[in-house]
Amino acid sequence: MKVKKYVAPTMPEAMNQIRKELGANAVILNSKEVNQGGFLGFFKKRKIEVVAAIDPQPHAPKTSNTSYNTTSEKPKALKGNASNDVLQEIKHLKKIIEQQSLQTRHHYQPDYKIVYQHLIDQEIESDLASELIENVIKQHEEKKIEPTLEQIFQDVKYQITDQLHFLSFEGIRYDKKIIHFVGPTGVGKTTTIAKIAAKSMLNENKKVAFITADTYRIAAIEQLKTYARILDVPIEVAYNLNDYKTAVEQFANYDLILVDTAGRNFREKKYVAELKRNIQFETDIETYLVLSLTAKPKDIQDIYDQFQHIPIKELIFTKIDETRQYGSMLNVMLTNKKGIAFLTNGQDVPDDLIQPSPELITSYIIGENHDS
Repeated sequence: MKVKKYVAPTMPEAMNQIRKELGANAVILNSKEVNQGGFLGFFKKRKIEVVAAIDPQPHAPKTSNTSYNTTSEKPKALKGNASNDVLQEIKHLKKIIEQQSLQTRHHYQPDYKIVYQHLIDQEIESDLASELIENVIKQHEEKKIEPTLEQIFQDVKYQITDQLHFLSFEGIRYDKKIIHFVGPTGVGKTTTIAKIAAKSMLNENKKVAFITADTYRIAAIEQLKTYARILDVPIEVAYNLNDYKTAVEQFANYDLILVDTAGRNFREKKYVAELKRNIQFETDIETYLVLSLTAKPKDIQDIYDQFQHIPIKELIFTKIDETRQYGSMLNVMLTNKKGIAFLTNGQDVPDDLIQPSPELITSYIIGENHDS
């Protein structure tokens, strides 16, 4: 039996290699995901490793030259049920892989596959990417359309935009006085608060005040104090719930109170519990979760899950200028039914603050070359 290992980006590509080299009668012994490449343990790519085998062409049974030995020796049977179990497992694996290969070829003809891969490269979850592509395929089949690649991109774009139109992209509407900003450390929360303050003062002529509850990092307090001096707004530091309440009362005559909460390790559940003890998340208060688009897609969802017991109105994504993958926004929005209040694309206050829309989010994901 000839046994060989194949590594390819996808199962269909591995199957094509196997059929080309071993033929249609090859059987799959094992398949699994592996990580390859990278540098110093980083930037590895996921691939499929498949072990395939095939029996060589059987030889004609040998016969003895002696006239009285006219029968060939039968191969020895494997003992017990082990051989049957192995054969059944091999047949089962082969059937599953062939079905997956057929299904993939059915759903993703070359142009559709290009668009699907674009969505995956944008770090959109595979299930969501498949749903988008299959919706477009169904639409084309119903209308008996043979689309160009450009039309597939456009129709996927319309699919994304339509789904996002069901979400809120309001941002701060100034019907609530106290605005909380929560999120992990390092996402640019403090700078974002300064941008929103400057925008509110310059464009809306609002009277703004700061409260910082980020007492774990001296640098964070000093940073917000620096912005307060530049913008000429008052600031209070809240070390506990009483300090917070006192500061809120002190700023009773202000239009907007922006509260910078502690940015700590989002994986620590006690952090969120501590936030709830030190901050009053009441119905007349809005809270925004600040996330960095440079984080891993799974980490972004983990962060959201950690804050899900806090009433989050909308999301804010920072550092959009530091990446070319924007699919994480779509993942977290559609999974959690939350829109985006603001995007930030730099350090300039207040210029690098963007009010998003479904069309803008979609254009980031699909790309400028496929704008309508």
